[in-house]
Amino acid sequence: MKPTEKEYKQMTEKASPPSPKLKNCVWAFGVGGLLCAAAELECQALTMTGMELQVARTLTSCTLILLAAVLTVAQVFDNIAKHAGAGTLVPITGFANSVVSPAIEFKSEGFILGVGAKMFTIAGPVIVYGTVASVVYGVIYWIATLF
Repeated sequence: MKPTEKEYKQMTEKASPPSPKLKNCVWAFGVGGLLCAAAELECQALTMTGMELQVARTLTSCTLILLAAVLTVAQVFDNIAKHAGAGTLVPITGFANSVVSPAIEFKSEGFILGVGAKMFTIAGPVIVYGTVASVVYGVIYWIATLF
């Protein structure tokens, strides 16, 4: 027996209650803020050792990528993301997770057709649109500086 539209709506509302939006926002803000603060502390610590600021920033970014990748491989990142939500999507850590996750999932298909082909299924469109947007912005900026 097929449920009516009203019955189906009631069934779906019962099966998936609304999420606590305020709590989720607070967690995301807190975790994302802590990630950014930790990265800033690392960057400041590196510059205090005499490292140039640009090099310290690059090393900090690499550290965040490595940490997110290792936590993804250890299956810890997803558990953190369950509680922190969007807070783990601080762009660089979320990007690392989105590249490593499909690579792990498809490694049984081999390094070329599995890992290599599927690694950028999630992150690929972000890279393409980011590159295209930056080229368009660069051309507009270049034209604007001519006048």
